Order: sequence, then C-alpha cells, then structure tokens
Amino acid sequence: MQKKKQTAKPLDRIVTLLKSLGHWFKRNYKRILIILLGVIVAWLILAISIGVWYQHKHRNDPFVLGVSFSEDYSESLGLDWRANYLALLKMGFKNFRLMSYWNDVEPLKGQYNFTDLDWQMNEAQAYGAKVSLSIGRRQPRWPECHDPGWAVNLPTSEQNQQVLSFLKVVVDRYKNNPALQSYQLENEVANRLFSPFCPSFNRGFLKTEVAAVKAIDSKHPLILNASNQSGIPLFGPIGDEVGFSIYRKVYAKFGIIHTYFSYSFVPTLWDSYRAGVLELLFHVSVFTHELQAEPWGPVGTIDMTSAQQAQSMTAQGIEQNVQYSYGAGIHTMYLWGSEWWYWRMTKFHDPSEWNMVHSILKEGPYPKTILN
Repeated sequence: MQKKKQTAKPLDRIVTLLKSLGHWFKRNYKRILIILLGVIVAWLILAISIGVWYQHKHRNDPFVLGVSFSEDYSESLGLDWRANYLALLKMGFKNFRLMSYWNDVEPLKGQYNFTDLDWQMNEAQAYGAKVSLSIGRRQPRWPECHDPGWAVNLPTSEQNQQVLSFLKVVVDRYKNNPALQSYQLENEVANRLFSPFCPSFNRGFLKTEVAAVKAIDSKHPLILNASNQSGIPLFGPIGDEVGFSIYRKVYAKFGIIHTYFSYSFVPTLWDSYRAGVLELLFHVSVFTHELQAEPWGPVGTIDMTSAQQAQSMTAQGIEQNVQYSYGAGIHTMYLWGSEWWYWRMTKFHDPSEWNMVHSILKEGPYPKTILN
C-alpha cells in the first residue's frame, strides 16, 4: 500500500522560511549593512542640502509675528477674555488665529450663535488686523475636537454630514469679512495624540471638506497643518499653504516613564528640510502656525505651580523658540500662549512673558533684555 504524502504544517513552513532567511542574512549581512548605511548617508546629504537651500532662499523674508487666541481657554483661566483679546490688539499684533469651536457656534442643532466670534472679527478689522480662521471639527486647544453634546453619539456618517453643514455655515458667514485672511482647516488632523476625543484620521473625508470650503470661497487661502509628530504631509491633501507646529519642551509620557522632554537637540535644518520638501514638491509656502510660547506640563496650566510652568517655558524660552523658527528660514510664525502671558501678568503680577513678546513684536527676533 502506498503511503500518503505528508504535508508540512503551517508552523513548520514558517520555521523553515525563517531559517532560510537567517542563513541568507548571515551570508550577506555585510552587503546589507553597507547598502543601509549608503541609503542613510545619501538621505542625510539630501536633507541637509534641502535644508541649507531653504534657509538661504528665505534668509531675507520679512519677519511676521502673529498670535493664536482662544476665548474658551482665556475664560478657563478666570480671565476677562475680551480684555485679553483687546490687550493683544493694543500690543500691536496684526495677525491672529481665531477659533470657531463647533460647540460654541452650534450649541443646539441648527441654531447658531456667532455673537462672540463676530465681535472678535469686528475688533480685528477696527485695529487693522487680519485673521486666519480655524474651521472644522478639530480646532486648537484640548480636547481638540469640540463637539456639541447633540452630535457626540451620532453615527460616523451622520457626524460627518453635520460637520460639513457646520463648516459651510461658518465659511459662508465670513467669506466677505474684511478682516479674513485665510482659513485653517482641521487642526493637526493627522496627530493621533487626541484619541479618543477625535476620530481616526480620514484622508478621504478631509478631501471632501477641502472641496466643500473651496466651493464656497476659493479666494481666501486654505491652510492645512502638520504637528511635530506628523512629519511631512506627502500624501495630501495639501493646502494652499502649510502650517507647522513647533514645540521645544514638553511633558511626555513613555509608558510608565513620565518626564519633561526637550527637542533642543533637533537642529533648525530639520524644519528647514520639511519646509523645503513641501516647497519643492508642491510649490506651497510654509509658516509656523503654532510656536510654543506657554508651558506643557504634567497637569493643566492653571493647576501648575510657577516652578512647574518655568520647567517648560519662560520669557527666555519664548525668545529662543522665535529664534529657532527664524533660524530655520520660517519667518512667519504665530505664537501659542497669549492667554497664559496675560494670566501671568494680571493674576501673578509677573509681566516677564508679556513684555518679552512685546519686545520681540517691536524689535524682531534678536537677543534682547526683558522689559520690566
């Protein structure tokens, strides 16, 4: 009787394959290491070359200092948010990033409240300032996605339709406002640090949002941005301009390790390289839409001691971050933390950060003495 041919089990086949790969690697590891080293060296040369080219090309770009402002965050610090905003205008800022939080604008389905945002836009116009308006579901400040209560538990498809409806109402309202300079759509959309408050990045839906905004207003630039963590947005969609967020010292959590983490080892050439790639491939301009100028600590800012705040941000830290962006060839930048400077000045009688920003705004991104 002829014996049945035995077939190898799946696990046996995997073990055999791994052994074969191991033998192959052992025979060729020197060649593999040389190739890998060559690829790394070639990339480094290319990255440095692009970074140097970008810095040289943009070395004479004008210095433009803007600022982000959040009514909600200012209020959360116990501040008079209108006084906070007007103080920034009176300081001399001419470029603002303002928020149109979904839960504030549409607290009830189909019922819109633009009172506060209208006031901010009108005051900007009165002072001759321009506004980059943050739009969409994801907008700056924790928890990033500011969903109204009525939309939280909707099915994803219905949520997306409501986001589009909200988006269209906001764009249609401000497209002819004289203070409007640009839109910034879906803040740091590829940044996954805000899960579960924000849904997973959906590239297809982002393209739908871009098309919806452009269909209503094609005159104003549409900005998409990238965080420290999300690298270079090579796979699109790419905005008319691209904004970078740059944070230099943060409180990070790596498993059970919780500690302050500094990016001071990162050279300016890194962000010059990122910006250069986008300019070369997509012919878009790049700016720093969110430059760290406030603490990032183990708890919310309002619950930090002054010593904890100083661990990640000081007046000198603001100056250093401005110099970093400027040194990278990215001369247009929006500072992040205007509510904190005002809080420090009015609640703690410490105007160091406020005066440093005022000095930079008036004198430029160069070493200076704090005005007390």
